[in-house]
Amino acid sequence: MHPRNVWQAMSRPGFLLSAWPWRSAAYLLTGAVTGAATLVVLVVLAAVCGVLTLVLVGLPLLVLVALSGIPVASVERRRLRLIDRDPAPGRHQVPDAPGLRPWLTTRLREPVTWRELGYTLLFAGLLWPVDAVAIVVALFLPLSVVATPLLMATVGDGEEAKVLKQWTVTTWPTAFTAAALGLLLLALGTYLLGVAAGARAGLTRLLISSPEGELGAKVVELARSRARLVDAFEAERRRIERDLHDGAQQRLVALTMALGLARLDAPPGPLADQLTKAHGEAGKALAELRELIHGIHPKVLTDYGLHAAVTDAADRCVVPVDVALDLPGRPTPAVEAAAYFVICEALANVEKHSGAERARVSGGHRDGRLFLELRDDGRGGADPSAGSGLTGLADRVSVLDGRLALTSPPGGPTLLRVEFPCELTRAGDRSA
Repeated sequence: MHPRNVWQAMSRPGFLLSAWPWRSAAYLLTGAVTGAATLVVLVVLAAVCGVLTLVLVGLPLLVLVALSGIPVASVERRRLRLIDRDPAPGRHQVPDAPGLRPWLTTRLREPVTWRELGYTLLFAGLLWPVDAVAIVVALFLPLSVVATPLLMATVGDGEEAKVLKQWTVTTWPTAFTAAALGLLLLALGTYLLGVAAGARAGLTRLLISSPEGELGAKVVELARSRARLVDAFEAERRRIERDLHDGAQQRLVALTMALGLARLDAPPGPLADQLTKAHGEAGKALAELRELIHGIHPKVLTDYGLHAAVTDAADRCVVPVDVALDLPGRPTPAVEAAAYFVICEALANVEKHSGAERARVSGGHRDGRLFLELRDDGRGGADPSAGSGLTGLADRVSVLDGRLALTSPPGGPTLLRVEFPCELTRAGDRSA
């Protein structure tokens, strides 16, 4: 596995023979050149703006100075790839509307623009000279020492050579000794280049690509992936329900009818008794399959929406349940399914544990949120952590940015409230 950055490469024995010393040198050298060019552009731009400000023309141009950090940061992110293969993307916000004015307004209001401007000023005033000094000390000076024999043979006519313009070499053994010393200094200089390039890259990443921004992006992507998983899960539930409803259930219905007809035609005796028993077992299997299909994803929810599905669940509950839902449209399938199964689980808890004589399901849509409430007049004291099944549903609700709250004091009443941020589509049948 190849190292991801220069720090990892320096810890390996083959660093001197790898491409990382050259990448480090290229990073520092391009940094020196880019920083010097940035300094020249900023000085010229500031001077022009200062002169034109006297006639009020240069004031709009000051915006260019404020935005100068954006292209410089973009170039720096690309230069980082020389010694750091981990991406450092920008975190600029997307304007709310197209056009130059919304773009300028967004850029001037977001903190990342001013952070990139601060890096640009630091880069133009201080960092690029450091890059240049590192290149000279770690690369050019050792190379000039290594070139002592060549200088003695060419410039010095074989008689003498100047080492770093400080020491005079007059013999060939001394020249080759200086060259060997230069090779040793060059080897040490490559590590110095790696240290300087790694430190510069770390500072650049810290200033133009903050860890908070990367963490926020990862959190957003995690939330989106969880939402995609929920959508895929609901789509798979609907597919399984459809396949069972249109396939296995229809075959069981046909089998039950065939057994019933055969039982009617069979004469009394052991065969008729066996057909009667088989007909009864087929009926039980059909009823169990229908309950299974209903638990996976009820067809009434897909075809007629949340109000009809909750009413159907209330009719099947042993405790009398009043339903009062005001939904002029339908939420998204994921929200609709989550809301339905929360109500079903809550009704099951009312039936098993509450001892209530009556319950009520109400809800509606207001201010961009779907809200549902289930209230019963039972004994109260419900505890979600005691295995009521609501903990898993609460996790499912949170994936959709919803909230689930349970209030159940001893003696009752118990109130369950669930909310989802969503917009309603037009009312209608989705079965098509």
